[in-house]
Amino acid sequence: MRKDWKKVFQIFWTFFKIGPVTFGGGFAMIPLIEKEVVDKKNWLKSEDITDIFALAQSVPGAVAVNSATFIGKRIGGIKGAIAAMLGVFLPTFLIVLVLGISYSLFHSNPKVAAAFLSIRASIVALIVFAAIKTGKTAIMDKSTLGLFVVGVPVLFFIHPVIAIFAGALAGIILTNMKEKFGYRAKINNKKEQNHNDIEYFMGSGI
Repeated sequence: MRKDWKKVFQIFWTFFKIGPVTFGGGFAMIPLIEKEVVDKKNWLKSEDITDIFALAQSVPGAVAVNSATFIGKRIGGIKGAIAAMLGVFLPTFLIVLVLGISYSLFHSNPKVAAAFLSIRASIVALIVFAAIKTGKTAIMDKSTLGLFVVGVPVLFFIHPVIAIFAGALAGIILTNMKEKFGYRAKINNKKEQNHNDIEYFMGSGI
């Protein structure tokens, strides 16, 4: 019992450290989450992080909070989900509260404006890095590469939610076509491994 609560605290503290240093929101969190959860703690694999972020974007709410909640659920059950959600939410909420109160005091300061200009550039770098890391596990063959090439320009014209569901539908159709013509879809190689993961998310009620 004590061991379970220790792990819950570790989940909370991990996301508590990530929250305040993640400028740019959910996508900028990907490198930090992967470093902490995959490389340091060995709680999940890189492929799991990619799947969780895809799932987090397909449901309402902030990507950062959704992702933290899903990851916490995967690692430590309901307690882990609550711990991760509070961990990623609390520091940011407190920082924004303090900044909101003191905004009128320094918003016109040129040094502060210059600092935020540099922060925006760093955010772009983080998001690009996250896209490259995610692409290594998401683009597995010619069909997924084709979806990526088509999907990027399409996003300029349709809502992201529509793009997500369209991508899911296209993936199902392409996989069925491959199996029909005798090609072994790469996803089948991980079917047994991912079966429990799908049940975990879809049957957990979160």
